[in-house]
Amino acid sequence: MGFWSYYKEEVKVIRDRDPAIKKDIEAILYPSFWAIYNYRKAHKLYEQGKVFKARRISQRTARKTGIEIHPGAKIGKGLFIDHGHGVVIGETAILGDNITLYQGVTLGGTGKEQGKRHPTLEDNVLVGAGAKVLGSFTIGRNSKIAAGSVVLEEVPPYSTVVGVPGIVVKRNDEAVPCYDLDQVHIPHPVQNELKRLSDENTKLREMIDQINNKIKE
Repeated sequence: MGFWSYYKEEVKVIRDRDPAIKKDIEAILYPSFWAIYNYRKAHKLYEQGKVFKARRISQRTARKTGIEIHPGAKIGKGLFIDHGHGVVIGETAILGDNITLYQGVTLGGTGKEQGKRHPTLEDNVLVGAGAKVLGSFTIGRNSKIAAGSVVLEEVPPYSTVVGVPGIVVKRNDEAVPCYDLDQVHIPHPVQNELKRLSDENTKLREMIDQINNKIKE
């Protein structure tokens, strides 16, 4: 893909997912714009066996943008990295189309695996700020990883993950649009269960108080 073709595609992606952009030309000011563009060049060299040249491009880009994408990673169309500083995408990571990553995201390994050691993200996955996805497993399509979560195991499609370690919350089997960028207002199953137990405990205490009052009478 030539620069102008890439520019037009990336402008559309940024405009769809970032309300901060006012003019198309601002796209070139985004660290992710250059990080992804340089990744595309480096990945082509990597596939040709020119590993050193590919790594040199990726490391230069990491120093300039704060976004480190290994040239061996496989990334589909429509990747959007918001802000981007601290984002790391490992060598064997596979990303589908229309992925959204916020700052501080790591798609990494556990340090123990061989071969495929980084995660696979299917289409339309959103990973919130500071989230870590570690290991060789799949995040199902149309899933959302809440900010600050640590994901260490498979996530089914149409799911939400929250917490450390991440807990999967199954959602309705409906597509979650890739422009649904809410990474914070996500239900937490443990907190919800604790609230339910607390409410039940309050009701039981009220009933006991009523019984005690009747006994006294």
